Amino acid sequence: MNKNEHIVQMQSVIKTYRQGKVDVHAVNGVSLAIENGDFAVLCGPSGSGKTSILNLIGGLDVPSSGRVWVDGVDLSTLDSTQLSSVRKDRIGFVFQAYNLIPVMTAYENAEFVLNLQGVSEAESRERVMATLKAVGLEGLEHRRPDEMSGGQQQRVAIARAIVTRPAIVLADEPTANVDSHTAESLLDLMQQLNREQGITFLFSTHDQHVIDRARRIITIHDGKIESDEIQA
Repeated sequence: MNKNEHIVQMQSVIKTYRQGKVDVHAVNGVSLAIENGDFAVLCGPSGSGKTSILNLIGGLDVPSSGRVWVDGVDLSTLDSTQLSSVRKDRIGFVFQAYNLIPVMTAYENAEFVLNLQGVSEAESRERVMATLKAVGLEGLEHRRPDEMSGGQQQRVAIARAIVTRPAIVLADEPTANVDSHTAESLLDLMQQLNREQGITFLFSTHDQHVIDRARRIITIHDGKIESDEIQA
């Protein structure tokens, strides 16, 4: 199979952690392909392995065995500097804790990775302003995180994740720290970005709001894929 047919491919991936004298398989023989344009969710109880899978795809962790490809790149062949480049250029991250830089404005947080990529100031400004408008933050670009609501901060995090035009956005419990109304609003936004801009999203969650919105539901149990279903 040509690995370039998929945004993400995992092949027989195992991730083992040592707990005392026992080896624990957080991920146990997972093979998975994420297609361009997917709006998919990894779901399962706490400790099922869904966040471990997301971290392996994001290059934040490395498999004990097996291989992971992202946008055609075999992560197992990369050193730490090359992995950082893949994360910077091909993967957008949205975390439940927002992970914004508190001293930076919404604009500066969204612009930060573009600066790392060496994007010109003019192009960076155009892309950041267009992205902040797309996520409903037009007029709030000069506010710092402590001047924004939780939902607004998560919109900044989404803007930061998509402004680089990544191959995939990985969202780990993105609605965990907001109320249900704000969660629905954020999901509306991400569905719109998926539908109108073709952005591929992969979520890790146990939030039923997110699961109900997904087109593809991948259920994880004891580090294994229990089911993988397309939702009508």
